[in-house]
Amino acid sequence: MNDIDLMVNQLRAVAAQAGGGVSASAANGLTQVATQAPSQDFAMLLQSAVDEVNKTQLDARQLSSQFEAGNAEVNLQDVVLSLQKASLSFQTMVQVRNKLVSAYQEVMNMQV
Repeated sequence: MNDIDLMVNQLRAVAAQAGGGVSASAANGLTQVATQAPSQDFAMLLQSAVDEVNKTQLDARQLSSQFEAGNAEVNLQDVVLSLQKASLSFQTMVQVRNKLVSAYQEVMNMQV
C-alpha cells in the first residue's frame, strides 16, 4: 500500500470517527448513517488534528536542529523523513480547511 492510499484510509477513519455513527461504507463515500449519537465534538476533533500537525512540525524542527548541531544519534534520513511528514500533514490540513470553507460558503449561499 503506498503512502497516498495510507493517507486516504487515515482520512476516512478520521471522517468516520468525526461522524461518530458513520458506518464504514459511509466513510467510503456512501451516505448510510448509523443511529448512534456522535461521540466527539467536531471542534474538539478539529483542534486535536491541528495540535497533531503542530506537534509533527515541532518534532521535525527539533530533529533538524539536532542534526544541524552535529548530534551523532540523528541521521539525515530521519530528518528528511520527518520534514516530509510535517510538510504533508500541513498540506493536508490546508486542504481540509479549504474544503470546510467551501462547504461553509455553499451552506451560506443556500436559499431558505
